[in-house]
Amino acid sequence: QVQLVESGGGLVQPGGSLRLSCAASGRIFSINDMGWYRQAPGKEREWVATVHTHGSTNYADSVKGRFTISRDNAKSTVYLQMGSLKPEDTAVYYCNARVSPFGGRFDNYWGQGTQVTVSS
Repeated sequence: QVQLVESGGGLVQPGGSLRLSCAASGRIFSINDMGWYRQAPGKEREWVATVHTHGSTNYADSVKGRFTISRDNAKSTVYLQMGSLKPEDTAVYYCNARVSPFGGRFDNYWGQGTQVTVSS
């Protein structure tokens, strides 16, 4: 099986910064795209950012210029550096990865989520 474990969430003041990490472990042959999603109370889960296998990135307009996604393939880990945080960034953040456990089909895996609260 494949597990994704997030860390780094917490309470931060508006304008502050926070760095999330998500490490994949278990039966892993290769990892394709890795990304972050978030879900605020009463809202649907929304895509935040994706980093592709060789490092190219895509961002939602709401976070472009403030968040940076990166990955360490040797550690099977994806990061989300969040800056200039706003109260509307408050949400549970989930990491996502497309993983091939055995060298064939890629499946979608999710972490358990980590809470980010932006408040004074």
